[in-house]
Amino acid sequence: MVLDLFAGPGGWSHALTLLGARDIGLEWDEWACKTRAAAHQLTIRTDVATYPVMPFVGRATGLIASPPCQAWSMAGKRLGLLDQPLVHQAVADLALGRDTREKLLAACQDERSLLAAEPMRYLHALHQHGQPEWIAMEEVPDVLPLWRQYAAILRGWGFSVWTGILNAADYGVPQTRRRAILLASRTRTAEPPPPTHAKVAEPESLFGPGRAQWVSMAEALGWGATDRPVPTVCAGGGPGGGPEPFPSGSRKTLSDARDRGTWKLQSALIPQSRQEDARWTARHCAKAVRPADEPAPTYTGEAHRWSWSLRSNNQSNATVRRSDEPAGTLFFGHRANECVWVAEPAPSVTGKEEPAPESIRITAQEAGRLQTFPADYPWAGNKGQMFSQIGNAVPPRLAVHLLAPHLGKALHPDDFTLAA
Repeated sequence: MVLDLFAGPGGWSHALTLLGARDIGLEWDEWACKTRAAAHQLTIRTDVATYPVMPFVGRATGLIASPPCQAWSMAGKRLGLLDQPLVHQAVADLALGRDTREKLLAACQDERSLLAAEPMRYLHALHQHGQPEWIAMEEVPDVLPLWRQYAAILRGWGFSVWTGILNAADYGVPQTRRRAILLASRTRTAEPPPPTHAKVAEPESLFGPGRAQWVSMAEALGWGATDRPVPTVCAGGGPGGGPEPFPSGSRKTLSDARDRGTWKLQSALIPQSRQEDARWTARHCAKAVRPADEPAPTYTGEAHRWSWSLRSNNQSNATVRRSDEPAGTLFFGHRANECVWVAEPAPSVTGKEEPAPESIRITAQEAGRLQTFPADYPWAGNKGQMFSQIGNAVPPRLAVHLLAPHLGKALHPDDFTLAA
């Protein structure tokens, strides 16, 4: 049994499925549990902080934990940083079998902070029976000092442990998501998986197999080669809407139709490389004349007039990345509606200036693919609930690399197509 604490919508679980294994997830959020059920993942809906460890004693060969990170994240109020001494104390006490959580929780600024100590309660109970064989934990970078405390305790229990910061883009995730990782094992030397990708591609040499270039958003979303910017296909029939901007009120109608799945494709200027993804194109067209499940027509020339970037929110310091780059860290929270595709003019072949297309909100499917979930992953809930799950999930492609050595799997970069 692999025990997955704070299992969320199934990032770790999907990775295990690809590796031929399964976990049992403990999760509280109703909609994450519904997503997991639709994805056929074993789940106990419960509060990790109150669920007894005894049912797993003697059975758990692996333990995974990704405690909620809102209290620690750069994107939140970061009250967890103020609570860090209390969390360290809770970990130290739980490692000795002393449960002081109630007293410490009363002193916390953020009630979620102490959840980062919960894995130690499970680990202490399992350790009394020589388990688990291996551990994998993930959190935002600010939690690294806490992982180092876990590491010191686990080494005293006979584990080999590695802790550090990994960039998901180095493992084929189209996102420069940095995370604090803890890997531990009783049976092998714990070490980070070798990176498969780099910001600049590295050729194979006598010193190593080489690394591919970071995966771009365009590549992950099936938009074709990264040197072919994705055009907008809007009202007016041409890139950027031709001479017609969106009429008043039509933007909401456009978005609503797209989200209901009633959008249909209009003949417009679309690169040939986008033919395989007509449904994406259909969400960006304005008149219903071609079914979305038919191949898109091939067009050339002015389709390159606009290039697209992803803006994380509407704040002045928002991360903005071109579609031929990986995304920044995807975190949605209450700003899910502010994560948008924005158009930038490419060099004009005619010299004419045209109005830029309006920004387009990222869809849950697009966000999921940038987290390396499959395009048909069964996200449950409304937009806010889906985006919250996606932003908090572990990218399955990163999880595959972290888990494969523990399961005795030799992993080649081409073995898994996670964003298909």
